[in-house]
Amino acid sequence: MTPRLKGDNMALEREAAYPGGGMLVRRVFVVVLDGVGMGELPDAAAYGDAGSNTLANLAAAVGGVRLPALERLGLGCVLPIPGVAPLREPAGCWGRLLERSPGKDSVTGHWEMMGIVLDRPFPTYPCGFPAPVVAEFERIVGRRALANRPASGTEIIAEMGDEHVATGNPILYTSADSVFQVAAHGDVVPLAQLYQWCEAAREMLQGEHYVGRVIARPFAGMTGAYVRTPGRRDYAAQPPPNVIDALAEAGQPVIGIGKTPEFFDGRGYVEVRATRNNTDHSAALLDVAHTAGRGFVFANLEDFDMLYGHRNDARGFADALERFDGELQRLLEALSDGDLLILTSDHGNDPTTPSTDHSREHALLLAFSPGCGPGTGLGVRATFADIGATVAEALGVRSHLPGVSFLRSVVRQ
Repeated sequence: MTPRLKGDNMALEREAAYPGGGMLVRRVFVVVLDGVGMGELPDAAAYGDAGSNTLANLAAAVGGVRLPALERLGLGCVLPIPGVAPLREPAGCWGRLLERSPGKDSVTGHWEMMGIVLDRPFPTYPCGFPAPVVAEFERIVGRRALANRPASGTEIIAEMGDEHVATGNPILYTSADSVFQVAAHGDVVPLAQLYQWCEAAREMLQGEHYVGRVIARPFAGMTGAYVRTPGRRDYAAQPPPNVIDALAEAGQPVIGIGKTPEFFDGRGYVEVRATRNNTDHSAALLDVAHTAGRGFVFANLEDFDMLYGHRNDARGFADALERFDGELQRLLEALSDGDLLILTSDHGNDPTTPSTDHSREHALLLAFSPGCGPGTGLGVRATFADIGATVAEALGVRSHLPGVSFLRSVVRQ
């Protein structure tokens, strides 16, 4: 059973065409800066996130950040950020987005961008999974589950790795997100078997336990030196109809970079670049930008969140943003007429707060198309779904999903 939708009566009906029928936009890039929140949402206190402001707080904590490419696009106009100037005439358009769906996880954020607005959150398990769920998982795998509690992935394998290696029992854990994570040592449980366990768990977790993601977490090493290894695989909840489906049905190719295809179970994608870190994601974006083509390119850069936000590492977070800014400059230089770039985020992860979990924040919104400057303010948008509405209009695809396009503010005739 999937979470229910609301707002299906909101319709977007646009035809993105010049007078005479030519396309306004040939290709749209949406790049998600995972965890780069832009200030608490009105209901942040209900999530324990009052005062969270990921980018501004981390910039203040490190004495300012240097982000010239993002500054050029209008980042300093969104809200005060130490080190980032509010330019009088940015090249891009700027704003923030409200999240209408409850929750603060990556699946919910990415789904809402593509027009899926939930009216109830995915379940979370702050005390671990209920006994019946664990018992059924143990029956499926034929082994006893270890741990069964919220934990950091690196910490749980350090703590439980020896017992797992000795017994072959899987390590089961969760987090503040709606995730059912299974960790296993590659020399003890072959990767194919770990995937089978997680596929079975995905089928098992239905109804009230329909989690956002089941995640296979392979690791290697020995006592005192266990490390997570490549081969992670996410099994996301099946998404309801969304903008990616509409694009695919209209013949618009969709390319996924990083984890974005996993959030949609791969549906609608014609090409997947299975990159695993920000450097590789950025290289893939640049490669696609240099290649003639059309359609939608959807990328997620998770290092900000995964490596730094969850570890309350403000300096590391800032350094990663500055490295990305250099990659962004190269991407901007590679874009050509007919390209539209949208930079956004899926939630916050403020490294300056005591919490190491995601934070309920506004999402970033920067938009740029070559030759269309100077930019303008886009305000505080009512939903992340405005991104999907903009993508659909830009590529000439009709949609009846929530969201209001801001295309005409960015690409002006």
